[in-house]
Amino acid sequence: MGYIKFDKAKLVNLEYSLSREILRTNRAGSYSSTTIVNCNTRKYHGLLVCPVDTFGGERHVLLSSLDVIVVNNDASFNIGIRKYKGDYYNPKGHKYLEDFDTEVIPATTYRVGGVKLKEEKLLVHYEEQFLVRYTIVEASEPMKLQIRPFLAFRSIHDLTHANMIANTKVEYIKNGIKIRLYEGFPWLHMQLSEKAEFIPVPDWYYGVEYIEEQKRGYEYSEDLFTPGFFEVEAKEGDSIVFSATTSEEKPAGFKIKFTKTVKAKIPRSSFKNCLQNAAQQFIERRKGMTLIIAGYPWFGAWGRDTFISLPGLALAKHKLELYEDVFDTMIKRLKNGLFPNTCGDDCAAYNSVDAPLWFFWALQNYVKQGGKNVWSKYGETAKSIISSYINGTDFNIHMRENGLIYWDAPGKAITWMDAVVNGEPVTQRKGYDVEINALWYNAICFALEMAEKNNDNEFIEKYRHLPELIRKSFIEIFWNEEAGYLADYVNDEEGANMFIRPNMVIAVSLPYSMLSTEQMKKVLDVVDKQLVTPRGLRTLSPRNQYYKGVYTGNQEQRDMAYHQGTAWPWLLGPFCEGWLKVYNRQGVQKVKNLVYGFEEVMNEHGVSTISEIYDGDPPHTARGAISQAWSVGEILRIINILETKYPDE
Repeated sequence: MGYIKFDKAKLVNLEYSLSREILRTNRAGSYSSTTIVNCNTRKYHGLLVCPVDTFGGERHVLLSSLDVIVVNNDASFNIGIRKYKGDYYNPKGHKYLEDFDTEVIPATTYRVGGVKLKEEKLLVHYEEQFLVRYTIVEASEPMKLQIRPFLAFRSIHDLTHANMIANTKVEYIKNGIKIRLYEGFPWLHMQLSEKAEFIPVPDWYYGVEYIEEQKRGYEYSEDLFTPGFFEVEAKEGDSIVFSATTSEEKPAGFKIKFTKTVKAKIPRSSFKNCLQNAAQQFIERRKGMTLIIAGYPWFGAWGRDTFISLPGLALAKHKLELYEDVFDTMIKRLKNGLFPNTCGDDCAAYNSVDAPLWFFWALQNYVKQGGKNVWSKYGETAKSIISSYINGTDFNIHMRENGLIYWDAPGKAITWMDAVVNGEPVTQRKGYDVEINALWYNAICFALEMAEKNNDNEFIEKYRHLPELIRKSFIEIFWNEEAGYLADYVNDEEGANMFIRPNMVIAVSLPYSMLSTEQMKKVLDVVDKQLVTPRGLRTLSPRNQYYKGVYTGNQEQRDMAYHQGTAWPWLLGPFCEGWLKVYNRQGVQKVKNLVYGFEEVMNEHGVSTISEIYDGDPPHTARGAISQAWSVGEILRIINILETKYPDE
């Protein structure tokens, strides 16, 4: 039995099974995702979802789903499933399910009539190819399989509807067909490993519904096109591989390719192995770039998330090579001292005040993991960022005479708490931000450390006065002795905002901190009592009048809760690191309880990964993206600290 396995009782309970999703990526921009019962519940779901260069590299759903019909003893059993209006599911293939296992690849077993069928799915790495292997485990006599593909050919953010523009004609190729519904898209080649007959029955299936989109307040009904179905004869012991890809393949090689691809995979046989597998799925190597996708299924590459998640993700595989490739990609995009907040093929949004400062933190972790020649490789980039922040850059980001970083851009939110509703930031936090200035101090100190090691006397002479100036000003402006914690932000109009938020723990956790041990303890104590949950740190204390403990509703309602109480797993990284920094071995058990507590979610929401966010209120239901880079990265990083610094605890 696999580490993560679902039995029949759970699978046939749609309330349970439709809330559990699986994701696989090809590490080059494509992904495959659906629920554990193969019923798509999001517009983002699809078996082959690929970036299309002619449309700016945005991901598009090509192959949405497959219906597989087992024909046995003149009876037909359709093991597919889709939802239609009125909570109506058709076909109802889930009733034939026996179990689902995802230790190596997603494997589903069905029993239909006198046939036991095993379905195994995978996405080939660095190729736009989805493969599914059907194995006839038991069959009392010869039978047939009919495989009907459902096509979308649309952006992951949109829905499609029946139309007269679609080119519904197919062209025949070896053991299959190819089709392209619209100009600009790649051809979709669908082939089988065995000789099969394709029966053309072009048709639109109307009103397919996606319940997760409905919950989120979006349009949720679309029409899917099917060109017909493949029919192939089979008997007990046979294996048939179906391939969907953007380039024609030789069917004779499908079975070998499937087997080789499976053998190369790390089994999801433990909590850590699940996280290491999940970590690799965020890495995208495409068009000479190495990006980190912030989350699936709807995020792209984000500058801030890239640098925060990189140290943890690099622990899974490729380590120093991954750091260097990501740094090289991101540095090419540096502009006016800022990294892009969102990075598609065209990077236009440079609205992140903290991304360049997290770059320094990522460099520090690179050094910890054995990175060499940091100043010679990245010193000029570091200097350009520091210079831009001191002299001023976009969004009125600048260093004031007191050495602290201040910004002010009306109507903008450029810290990580960047939700905007109806053109107004929910948590603007303009002025001096506690984590920005903690990161600024850490960046300056680290840059001076590297400069000293490399005898860069000019840089040292120019900036050696800054650490003490920043430290003194930071304590004066942010520390509230009576309250016993740090202000979240301070600006000229409002003064000090003393809302209890998690941003202050970053001032505790960073390698260079301006706080005394006593101040660190006080900050951690406040955060521990009011913000820590088993699924992350709340973004606002429940005692605050603006606290929102449940993240549900339409886009506006959800954005209002996003940073007003919602719990974020990634914030456990700085909290746990700070806790160990202050309490050392006495703090190990608490940290272990927090990070290893996430083993409980391996069979929830995004199966074998960690979600973007969780409700601030118990039972801390998973929300947002089903798999988030910095959630996975930070839990992995803390596990690594525990294993390396406290192996015997």
